[in-house]
Amino acid sequence: MRKTAALIMAGGRGARMDVLCHVRPKPALPFAGKFNVIDFTLSNCIYSDLNDIGILTDYQRSRMGRYLGEWGLSNGMRTFQILEPETGSYKGTADAVFQNLPYLNRLDPQSVLILAGDHVYRMGYRDMIAFHEETKADVTVGVTKVPIEEAHRFGTVRLSDGGDILEFVEKTRNPRSNLASMGIYIFNRDILAQRLAEDAVRPNSLHDFGYAIIPGMVGRDKVNAYEFTDYWRDIGTPQAYYAANMDLIRPQRRFSLDGTQPVVTQRLNLPPPYVSDRAVVVNSLVSPGCVIRGYVKNSILSPGVLVDERAEVWDSVVMANVRIGHHSVLDTCIVDEEVNMGESCYIGFGKALLARDDDITVLGRGANVPSHTVIRRNCIVPPYVNVSGFGDNPVASGSILLPHNAVREQNSKERRERDERESVYVA
Repeated sequence: MRKTAALIMAGGRGARMDVLCHVRPKPALPFAGKFNVIDFTLSNCIYSDLNDIGILTDYQRSRMGRYLGEWGLSNGMRTFQILEPETGSYKGTADAVFQNLPYLNRLDPQSVLILAGDHVYRMGYRDMIAFHEETKADVTVGVTKVPIEEAHRFGTVRLSDGGDILEFVEKTRNPRSNLASMGIYIFNRDILAQRLAEDAVRPNSLHDFGYAIIPGMVGRDKVNAYEFTDYWRDIGTPQAYYAANMDLIRPQRRFSLDGTQPVVTQRLNLPPPYVSDRAVVVNSLVSPGCVIRGYVKNSILSPGVLVDERAEVWDSVVMANVRIGHHSVLDTCIVDEEVNMGESCYIGFGKALLARDDDITVLGRGANVPSHTVIRRNCIVPPYVNVSGFGDNPVASGSILLPHNAVREQNSKERRERDERESVYVA
């Protein structure tokens, strides 16, 4: 097998993730309690015996760099390289790789594996690399079937009988196929360098693999598809992120962390979760350092979560160091780190009449929810806000809380101070 270098795209802003990515890049999102999303792609590289790994960071690059540095040291990855833009920001995924061609030239691989750092899946890349070599393709695109109603979120492909890609369309409203690009590409290095150089001088290009490079190669170069049939999730929206977490605890699990788990950084030395005699935990993942005195069902709790007496957590994803006060209820929520909920709050109403499965209430990092607050379903609370500053109680379904000018400045100041002293979450 020829020498292959891997590049992981880990600089995305995650605009569709809303408040969950205001304080972190999407690959650094906590997942399943004790992991971060990028742990999956990094682990796939390790399990595939890939030693030359470059990680392209951009948005919140200092945070991503700290986490990646810890990850590399913990796992003895001495060929691990963090790559940042020379100036400003990358113009797109293709521009990110174009700016780092000198790095690839130093490694001198025959092929380049390009990966996204914000997907949840387990995959051995060696089979795909072997397929790429056997078919003598210029580029091989990893593809997987998705429900047709979700296909508009992805690049989609149509294939010839022989497996060549006849059409590649990125995020069209009316896709003609449910075969979605996974954002995994294997290029022959020489053809990659040529196509990136051509794209770099096009003034109207988006400089993106999905919008520019791959569509431009279809019909010109040999572009093959490699179909992946196991579990894969792109967590591009809060709903997708929520669903991927819930997939771990559904009665018929689509994905399991049993067996070969992602490699992670060395974790803080936390005690096992404490569950009091009166507490009840049903079908949930509860991380070390949690204290459960209430009721938890169908939920995922990260380290350091406190569920006080008579508090209830239903169908929710709760990140690290969240406090849920006495007699409060969380129902169908994503709660970011360090949120403080007072007593007798009711957040979510996910099981209310006419509620939809994607009616998820999201509480941003560090938000303060005073006692006796009611926030209905499908609401968004920004990071580091005091909900009492918004006046309305209950907060109506579908609300997006935007701070008034008076509290916005204070929230921004508190957020800057916290950002300066904190590091990337390590459970």
